[in-house]
Amino acid sequence: MILLLILGVIVAGVAVALAVRALVGARFRPQLVTQVSAYGFDAQAPAAKPQRQHLDDLVRRLATWLGEKFEAQLNEERRRRARVLLNSAGFYRTSVTRYVGYRVLCVVGLPLAFFLLFALTGSLSGGVVVVMLALIAVGWVAPSFYLQRRAGERIRKTDYEIPELVDLLVTTVEAGVGFVAALQLAARRVREPLAQELRLALREHGMGLTLDESLNNLSERSASTNLRMFVQAILQGETLGVSIGKILRDLAVDMRKRRRQMAEETAQKAPIKLLFPLCFLILPAMFIVILAPTMYSIAHQLG
Repeated sequence: MILLLILGVIVAGVAVALAVRALVGARFRPQLVTQVSAYGFDAQAPAAKPQRQHLDDLVRRLATWLGEKFEAQLNEERRRRARVLLNSAGFYRTSVTRYVGYRVLCVVGLPLAFFLLFALTGSLSGGVVVVMLALIAVGWVAPSFYLQRRAGERIRKTDYEIPELVDLLVTTVEAGVGFVAALQLAARRVREPLAQELRLALREHGMGLTLDESLNNLSERSASTNLRMFVQAILQGETLGVSIGKILRDLAVDMRKRRRQMAEETAQKAPIKLLFPLCFLILPAMFIVILAPTMYSIAHQLG
């Protein structure tokens, strides 16, 4: 009963959020004439700052304020791991203080919203307290779980795009283009999130860091194994004086082998992943369809 009640609350919350978003979007969505005016066909600029942006700023300020109150509870190691997790997930501009504030907001906001909902309906009971305690745990774990999932997805996409990057660098470097210029050209061709990481490394290099420092920062921001292999190969080649073209060509062969191995590993995991839905969903349904008429006939004959 409590599970159905929780599902009903979640569905109702999603419906209310979508309705509010539709109303706010319809109110603040710029019209076609205003969009055309923004390109210079009219002297007037598009209007106003959306209400949603004000709300986002308010949430950010509240999260930063809460994070400043609770960040002192973190030691240096946990603060460093939080920073690495944020960088791996692509939230470079989100500070550890704000991240802690978001977790506190989730811990307080979810149980409070649940309590207010049941307080208004007047159906408070002992099960509500249990659900509130569960929501507190979910609110503390959910932001970290989301960042880990996002970081894992970015690592997977980065590993998939590294062979394309190496092939582009091989082509451009052997054509006589410098390595930094080749990185700039490759950053426009490869997909996100690898393109974002390359642009950030090139921006650091343009602001005064050496190429080695920019590449080291690139490997530290991401936990991608292929990206770290690429950076180490480039740095070792520059240290030993080996031709960058030869290093990249050998690296391209290794990256293609690793991509093929990743595809084979994914294919071998597919039967294991299919085992659980087969046992718990497909086979019970088949047994019901096949055996239910027979069992009904036997029970009917036995009276």
